[in-house]
Amino acid sequence: MFRSIIEDLIHQFASGNMITRIVIINVAVFVFVNLIYFFSTHLNAGHTPRFFTEFIHYLSVSSDMLEFFLRPWTWITSMFLHQGFWHILWNMLFLYWFGRIVGDLIGDHRILPIYIMGGLAGALAFFLSANVFGYNAGGTAYALGASGAVMALVTASGVLAPDYRMNLILIGEVKLKWVVAVLIFLDLIGTASNINTGGHFAHLGGVLMGWVYIMQLRDGKELGAWVNNVKDTINSMFRSAGSSSRSGSKIRVVHRAASKKEVHFERKDRTADFQAELDRILDKIKAKGYDGLTEEEKDFLYQASNKDQ
Repeated sequence: MFRSIIEDLIHQFASGNMITRIVIINVAVFVFVNLIYFFSTHLNAGHTPRFFTEFIHYLSVSSDMLEFFLRPWTWITSMFLHQGFWHILWNMLFLYWFGRIVGDLIGDHRILPIYIMGGLAGALAFFLSANVFGYNAGGTAYALGASGAVMALVTASGVLAPDYRMNLILIGEVKLKWVVAVLIFLDLIGTASNINTGGHFAHLGGVLMGWVYIMQLRDGKELGAWVNNVKDTINSMFRSAGSSSRSGSKIRVVHRAASKKEVHFERKDRTADFQAELDRILDKIKAKGYDGLTEEEKDFLYQASNKDQ
């Protein structure tokens, strides 16, 4: 059974979109961390051992200036790290709900950049707020979780399609802009409380990054290109390592030239007619929501969002 589960996860990771991959990474880390907690606690007479707490802190963003700058990996690891079930559940649900909207509108290849940059902005907002406002009472505070990264995607979806309609349980149909506005408001007032103050500041850091990212994208500036460049470099390294570990027989790689049909399609994608149709569909989403599109329009939008990947 476990082997089958692992095989299914590997298949989903390889064939799924970026949202699926990010969810799988988060869940895998969550399971790994909690298995360590389970075994270490039982081996320590039911008490959480000190090494486990230090292990979590080693992967979390610290409010201590020395730790913050000497442990730069925490800027990334913290946004994939969760301990509590409800923490990861809500983060992953929000990632799926709002990330899907962003992916449909501006492409799956922009999900990871917004996620990473939102997480980085959240980490910085936590660090600065902890040192400026001192809500950690002079001690060292630590931040973990994908909330800042997810809030960047939440905000991006609201900026892209404010009139997109969502069906909420017990409430009914609500425009996306109101949902996003309420979530941001709750984080704003949350910074004045004594409960997860640093987390709320991290959320707002993600909110700011999500808004800036889309505003810059509208001006033709791709802030997250470096994220995909790093990802592609890492993928190339793994592919090279996999190739070198195979049999010693040499394989000649032949690059097939694109067919006339493929070249024509690429050129057609970039015509004024294509852009005009895309703009029309986006305007329709703002007015009637994604569900108001015809199947042909949904197919066109899907192809448009994936053509540059």
